Amino acid sequence: MQEPLITDSLIAEHGISAEEYEYIKSILGRTPRWVELGIFSVMWSEHASYKNSIKLLKTLPRDGEYILAKAGDENAGVVDIGDGIAICFKIESHNHPSALEPYHGAATGVGGILRDIFTMGARPVAALNSLRFGDPSDPRVRHLIEGVVHGIADYGNCFGVPTVGGEVYCEPCYEGNPLVNAMAVGVMKHGQLAKSAAKGIGNLVVYVGAKTGRDGIHGATFASVELSHESAEMRTAVQVGDPFYEKLLLEATLEVIHSGLVIAIQDMGAAGLTCSSSEMAGKGEVGIELDVSLVPQRETGMTPYEIMLSESQERMLLIVEPMNFQAIQDIFHKWDLDAVVIGKVTEDKLLRIKYYETTVAEIPAEYLILGGKAPVYTRDMKKPDNQDAINAFDTHSVSEPTDITEVLTKLLASPNITSKEKIYRQYDHMVQIGTSVEPGSDAAVIAIKDSKKAIAMATDCNSRHCFLDPYEGTKAAVVEAALNVACSGAQPIAVTNCLNFGNPYKPEVYWSFSECIRGMGDACRALGTPVTGGNVSFYNENPSGAIYPTPVIGMLGLMQDVRKARTQFFERTGDAILLLGGHSNDIGGSEYLKTIHNTIAGKIAPIDLEQAKRLIDLIVELIEKDMIFSAHDVSDGGLLTAIAEACLKPKTLRGAVLDLDISGRADFFWFGEKTGRVIVSCAEDAISSIAELATNLGLEIHYLGKVIETPELIINKDIRIPVSNLYAAYTTGI
Repeated sequence: MQEPLITDSLIAEHGISAEEYEYIKSILGRTPRWVELGIFSVMWSEHASYKNSIKLLKTLPRDGEYILAKAGDENAGVVDIGDGIAICFKIESHNHPSALEPYHGAATGVGGILRDIFTMGARPVAALNSLRFGDPSDPRVRHLIEGVVHGIADYGNCFGVPTVGGEVYCEPCYEGNPLVNAMAVGVMKHGQLAKSAAKGIGNLVVYVGAKTGRDGIHGATFASVELSHESAEMRTAVQVGDPFYEKLLLEATLEVIHSGLVIAIQDMGAAGLTCSSSEMAGKGEVGIELDVSLVPQRETGMTPYEIMLSESQERMLLIVEPMNFQAIQDIFHKWDLDAVVIGKVTEDKLLRIKYYETTVAEIPAEYLILGGKAPVYTRDMKKPDNQDAINAFDTHSVSEPTDITEVLTKLLASPNITSKEKIYRQYDHMVQIGTSVEPGSDAAVIAIKDSKKAIAMATDCNSRHCFLDPYEGTKAAVVEAALNVACSGAQPIAVTNCLNFGNPYKPEVYWSFSECIRGMGDACRALGTPVTGGNVSFYNENPSGAIYPTPVIGMLGLMQDVRKARTQFFERTGDAILLLGGHSNDIGGSEYLKTIHNTIAGKIAPIDLEQAKRLIDLIVELIEKDMIFSAHDVSDGGLLTAIAEACLKPKTLRGAVLDLDISGRADFFWFGEKTGRVIVSCAEDAISSIAELATNLGLEIHYLGKVIETPELIINKDIRIPVSNLYAAYTTGI
């Protein structure tokens, strides 16, 4: 094998700076070999090392009463829900691959996050997603949406996991750089938790799963640069997945883990064999020696460089005691999968790569792992010059509409509010028959088998709010996600996140990232929802600039009795409609301001986190005591939009009579979007008891009206809107 000469241009092609190259030479005590340069390139990329974010991420809360595996300890977070049952969950991005190859990019994003779950020993029981696109009326954007949705649907449906929830937002800033964030949730017993740290000198390193090809080479590096005409040529950086093969890998992997045959296990995700081997060695403070000539390959003539950097899908790396290898091989062969010894655990703490008898790489593992001795940076920060001016926009300068009906109809048809049924109906959300609340409500609910308990899940982030105020916007994202699971009847217990931003070398981007982390930390501490892990995705840029700051929150909630699960929809004629939390006239950053007045500006209303925590606890208590029959948080589109959505239960449209005093401008009153408010429905004779509980907690409560059987929205006797018209607008927006 003829290795290329290490030149300045080759170093630059690998995304390694001059300073980092000097650091590499000091680590090795010599000039790096080609394979070593490739290894450092992927392991020191932003995608693998978090070198520009790790300092700030460490400020997030990671401890809590439910936590079994902290952020960074393993592939995914693990929380205890009692009765010896644990929940494993995580969210990750696959943005750049989906921009180039929407179908395969999205599909392998789902496959990758599912492997993160079952490599921990958990069986995946749910998948969610958070998607961002440009204007859906644009043909290219429609192509991206269709490809991404088909990729998610095909992989999840074929694998056999229900896709139960998520969100879709459309903003111009995502025109050329869509976001595809995939989340997965799994269930396990405490004793089934698998670790990733290699242990036991002389133990075998075993490669299992699909054969290695040339797809996905430099995928981690590709995800750590801005999309451009040049990076778009890196189509080999986009992986191709096989969900049927992954299903086989799932069953074989869980069988060997639950049989106690595995010392450690790691998914070959970003950076493939390089990342899995170096992380296992680094975490275990041992060395690993591999002979890559032994790696099963599906293409001829692959070099050690290609084998180490390939991101072919559906592969795992195991650490196994020699006496257990035959049993493991038998299990994987039973599932028609490879299981091959490709190396051993050593005591020298080096990642040593051999190709037959030739050593092609030899690197101290501690310099390759997250949290080890890889480079760590704090970038320059600067508040955008126009930030104050945008926030100072006088919202009263916009004209007041004369027709509230027309405004409400337009909002319900806007891409960010309209029903996403045409998207989620392509997902199988009932496979495994555990889904108790299907897509379309505030949160999805999955029943835990052989238990009365259930878990609720939601993904949330209003990126427009984060653009206008990254600190308050991120606080709101955490609170809204928590309110969504609370409105289903679950207590929020933990968070995973997917942090999507532009180029961190731009001071304005890094400032927004820092502010988002600060807001997330404050909100998670106040709500008692520690961060269990997640993903940072930088370099999401368009020719016109960075995407909006998009810190997506994946919230997990615990429900003690699945039979008490609630949805956002009015269920009973004659019930009273109450608002928990105060009225708001804050339209800064609202969907109303954008859709009706074509303006993105204003100030985001600050959130009282202590009050939000009391509201969440009250909602959960009211549902547990069967005092309310529906709950829906007020978010995009404001109060009147939320009431309309609660009327729009498919096949059972209901109406509402609203009777209340409107303070200030009617459009501000109805369409303001301050987070921290919930609409509930209850029996008339429960109003006084609910009011007493709310008042004792220092929470405002307002009577709005009542549910009626006639599908008509009647506002103060003056405005009458057929709910069928609202439903037509709501279901035809996309």
